[in-house]
Amino acid sequence: MRRIPKIHLVLFVITFLTTLVVGTWHAMNIKFKSFDDFVNFANILLKDPVELYKGLPFSLTLMVILLCHELAHYVASKKHGVEATLPYFLPAPTVFGTLGAFIKMKSPITTKNALMDIGASGPIAGFLMSFAACAIGLSLSKVVPIAKVTDEIVFGPSLLFYWMANFFLGSIPPDYGVSMNPIAFAGWIGFFVTSLNLIPVGQLDGGHIAYALLGERHVMISKILIGVLILMGILVYEGWIVWAVLLIILGFRHPPIVYSDIPLDGKRKIMGWLALAIFAVTFTPIPVIVTGF
Repeated sequence: MRRIPKIHLVLFVITFLTTLVVGTWHAMNIKFKSFDDFVNFANILLKDPVELYKGLPFSLTLMVILLCHELAHYVASKKHGVEATLPYFLPAPTVFGTLGAFIKMKSPITTKNALMDIGASGPIAGFLMSFAACAIGLSLSKVVPIAKVTDEIVFGPSLLFYWMANFFLGSIPPDYGVSMNPIAFAGWIGFFVTSLNLIPVGQLDGGHIAYALLGERHVMISKILIGVLILMGILVYEGWIVWAVLLIILGFRHPPIVYSDIPLDGKRKIMGWLALAIFAVTFTPIPVIVTGF
C-alpha cells in the first residue's frame, strides 16, 4: 500500500485547520473592521479552543468537496497509466481559508480520451459534491433583509446557486438576501472553484477539455477569454484582472499529447460539453463584495 508523503499530510492538516478557523469566524458572525477585531477573535479561540467546533460544518464540507475533485483527477490518471501525485492542499489566510488543491501529473498524457477523462473528472466530481452541499445547506439557510447584512462580506450568486436558492427558499424579494448556512457557503465555494478550474484556458481543467475537443484551436479560445476576463475586470469586478494576468503567466498553450491522431470518442465529447455547461451555470461574475468598511 502506498504511503502518504509527509508534505501532503501536513498541507492537508494545515488546510483543515485554516478552514476550521474561517468556518468558526463565519459561524460567530464576527466583523473584522480593525486589527483589534482580529486580536479579539484570536483571544476567543486561545481562551476557549472548543469554540472551533462551530467551524466544523463548513470545514468538513469544503475539504470533502476539494478532496473529491482532486481524487477524481488522481483515479482517472491512474486509470490511463499517467503518473500523478497525491493532492496538495493549499492553506491560505483568506475568507475561504484555502486556495484549493491540486495534483501534479509526472508523465505524458497519451490520448485525447485520457486527457478528457483526467480534465473533466475532477470538476464534475467537485460539482456533484458542491450541488449536494448547496441543496442541504440552502434548506437550512434563511432569507433576511439586505439592511441586516450591509456590513458583511457579500457573496454573489452564480446562475445555478440563484436558481437553487429560489427553489429551496422560495422567491427572494429584491430587498432581501440569503444568510447562508455554513454547509451552503462551502457549496458556494465549491461552485466557484469549479468554475475557475473550468475556464477553458491553457492548462486549467477547462483548458484540458478545450484542447481535447478543439485541438490547437483552443489557443484562440484562450486568448479571447483572457480578453473577456480583462474587460470584465475593468467593467464588473477587479479581481478578474488579477486572474487574467495569472493565466497569461501560466500560458495559453497546452502541451501536446502522445497520440494526437486518435480521435475523441462520442462519450468523451458529451462529457466535455457537459463540463463546459457546468462552467456556464457556476460562473459568478461578481464573486465577492466587501461593504461596511
